Amino acid sequence: MFHIVLVSPEIPPNTGNVIRLSANTGCTLHLIKPLGFSLDDSHLRRAGLDYREYATLKTYESWDDFIEKEHPDPRDLYMFSSHATRSLPEVKFTAGSWLVFGRESAGLPLELQENHCLKENRIRIPMMPNNRSLNLSNSVAVAVFEA
Repeated sequence: MFHIVLVSPEIPPNTGNVIRLSANTGCTLHLIKPLGFSLDDSHLRRAGLDYREYATLKTYESWDDFIEKEHPDPRDLYMFSSHATRSLPEVKFTAGSWLVFGRESAGLPLELQENHCLKENRIRIPMMPNNRSLNLSNSVAVAVFEA
């Protein structure tokens, strides 16, 4: 299956929903700190932590810690951004691809995208013009099922 990477998620229910999604799809979930909550947060528990025993969940102190421990192949690392030009349906993912999403309030830092992701692997989810973005957990679900 795929690897889902959340960089500094802020809202417990979104991460809880992604934990549930991971458990039900067989994806591995990677959480990169800082997190905007504790993994013991009651909101997180209510939204999906009861699925944690069924999900493969890994945490990292920073992006550098993640890179050092996981060594993702840059050709198989996809970063999602509402500012990207390549549309999700255009991409051919392979088993083991890394799907990277940023925090709810600001997305992925541009520096992270430019320094760690091939330009053709920066992906946007198509939606109506002039709208900001989808909810984080909805974006992850759309991406996983499209992939």
